[in-house]
Amino acid sequence: MKPQSRSQMIVRTGIVGIWANVVLAAFKAGVGVLSHSVAILLDAVNNLSDALSSVITIAGARLSEKPADKAHPLGYGRVEYLSAMLIAGLILFAGASSLVESVKKIISPNQVKYSLPMLLVVAVALIGKLCLGAYTKKQGEQTQSASLRDSGADALFDAIVTAATLVSAVLTLIWQVNLDGWLGALIALVIMKAGIGMLSDTLNDLLGKRVSPQMAEKIKASVCAIPGVLGAYDLFLDSYGPQKQAGSVHIALSNALSADEVSRLARRVSETIYKTYGIVLTCGIYAVETKDKAVMALRDDISSAVMQHDGVLQVHGLYIDARQQLISFDIVRDFKVKDVQGLIDGITADLTRRHPEYHYHIQPDLDLSD
Repeated sequence: MKPQSRSQMIVRTGIVGIWANVVLAAFKAGVGVLSHSVAILLDAVNNLSDALSSVITIAGARLSEKPADKAHPLGYGRVEYLSAMLIAGLILFAGASSLVESVKKIISPNQVKYSLPMLLVVAVALIGKLCLGAYTKKQGEQTQSASLRDSGADALFDAIVTAATLVSAVLTLIWQVNLDGWLGALIALVIMKAGIGMLSDTLNDLLGKRVSPQMAEKIKASVCAIPGVLGAYDLFLDSYGPQKQAGSVHIALSNALSADEVSRLARRVSETIYKTYGIVLTCGIYAVETKDKAVMALRDDISSAVMQHDGVLQVHGLYIDARQQLISFDIVRDFKVKDVQGLIDGITADLTRRHPEYHYHIQPDLDLSD
């Protein structure tokens, strides 16, 4: 999706959310005041916080459109993560405030008075919230907007809360059982749980989360499908907004290739990944022996031996320099391995027993992607 049309869709959805939540809040506030129901009043306040969330979503979308500059060469796309964090914070604050008020009502309950017209208004509000939540979440998935997805999920939570309020009101109307304060507390806890979950997701985006196994598999398959590429390793991606990613990958190439051929292949890899996925990817190079059978056999033997050590997930980039009597390679270690140097020392000692004529340089790599 083009950045301009994406932004327009986010803004349009945000405006719909503002108007819908303001109208719903007005209806619920009227019913809450007339019935003296804290649960319905808190539901109305929650609608107002949702309207504010839509305002933040629009502001975040607009700010993220700022063109790249010298200070921020990859643009301002991460502003959307900040706006999503603000929305999650608002939801969490609304839930905490609602919990305090509900506990007060449990300690000192007041008389609630419902009527059939009031319940009809709440039922209509429930249907409206369900439609708004489904619409907003769908637009969020389509635009890859965390803010819209959070707002849509929150709206669907609100619909569940409103349904619970309606059930409580019916019970009060029929059996005169006052569950208002208890229901308000339940609503508050649901809201807080949603806020914590959304905040956690957004923090993961800001901290930098692992690329999904499915995406890693697709990218590596696309790289390895290019003639001349013998393998793809150390894939790393960083997100600079919902639709802007950059990273790096190491590609294994035959050591028989010329510098010109290596350069052309690296450029082709970068161009292919950008055209296919919109990801800016730079390439590191591993030279692989493809002709000397003795060197290839030694490489296979060393790789097999290293893989026997606990905590080693992968061996790659293995290069044998017979002239310098040096063997260098990278190992991908499990995050469970705490004593990295101990692992390297153990591998070095093992290989030295097997092939004492060589020195070894082992580079530990993080398990960046599947």
